[in-house]
Amino acid sequence: MKFLIAGLGSIGRRHFRNLISLGEKDIVLLRTHKATLPDDELAGYPVEIDIKEALIKHKPDAVIVSNPTSMHLDVAIPAAEAGCAILLEKPISHSTERLDMLQAAAKNNNSKILVAFQFRFHPGLMRAKQLISNGEIGRVISAHVHFGEYLPAWHPWEDYRKGYAARADMGGGVVLTQCHSLDYLPWLVGKVVSAWGFTAKLSDLEVDVEDTAKIGLRFEGGALASLHLDFNQQPPAHHFEVIGTKGTVKWDLSDGATRIYRASPESLAISTGMGIKAGGEWETYPLPDGWERNLMFLEQMKHFVAVVHAEADPICTLDDGVRVQYLVGALHRSSVTGSAVDFII
Repeated sequence: MKFLIAGLGSIGRRHFRNLISLGEKDIVLLRTHKATLPDDELAGYPVEIDIKEALIKHKPDAVIVSNPTSMHLDVAIPAAEAGCAILLEKPISHSTERLDMLQAAAKNNNSKILVAFQFRFHPGLMRAKQLISNGEIGRVISAHVHFGEYLPAWHPWEDYRKGYAARADMGGGVVLTQCHSLDYLPWLVGKVVSAWGFTAKLSDLEVDVEDTAKIGLRFEGGALASLHLDFNQQPPAHHFEVIGTKGTVKWDLSDGATRIYRASPESLAISTGMGIKAGGEWETYPLPDGWERNLMFLEQMKHFVAVVHAEADPICTLDDGVRVQYLVGALHRSSVTGSAVDFII
């Protein structure tokens, strides 16, 4: 199988290394040579600068889209038209424009697209999904996500002000850049039917995008969620909790573990004249021994290779990515109007 990687920044390099670790050597690079990382590891691989010429010349089976967000569809649409399998980095674009073109191209040419929300491959989130889907905390009532990071610390080898996350023209901003939770929370809880958001540039960072967001979601079935996103928090923090009628599931990136509180039968019963009896216990599901962050991306790449070989269907589909994109748009509209936005995608 032949792979083409578009964009050789930090995430493109990670995909490149993981492909090689899986034994894939037939790799073509599509690049602008604007990456701030050294080129030594890329020596010897063919390089192209135009996607359409690269598709005609090399006829890749698969295309990995890891260039700046605002340029994703410039690569993804021609790749889908060529019938390639596609690993499309999140968010799938900087706006909802041309998404219909990508969807049509994928459908008409049987192009399988995996959207790269890598947290779906994190053992902790996979465990949380299993516990919630199995009804172990009962009916979900509410959820909360906190996702704060310090933007200048992301890529310490480069000027953060020039990176895509800090620039509106490249599809940056905290809501788009940290949209992971806008994918995994509906994956855990259910379909979003209404959204509101407050977004602002509040920090001292030199960016021309919003760096702080407060978000509210209503899900089909009535559950509510709140989310906090920012580019300013030191030290960083990423965690969530999902509260149900029979318990709570928590996850924290700091140790990667998932924790569940299962309420005891006694605590779920109201004793006449005695109130509610407390009771229950926490159970912790730690990460597997030896797990490290790249394994999440490696598992994602293994899954993509299986998709390319027609051995699996994408577990995070183009439609999933499109819903996140429209949700981001709804949140930005809500921030401008000050009103909640009904969400029907």
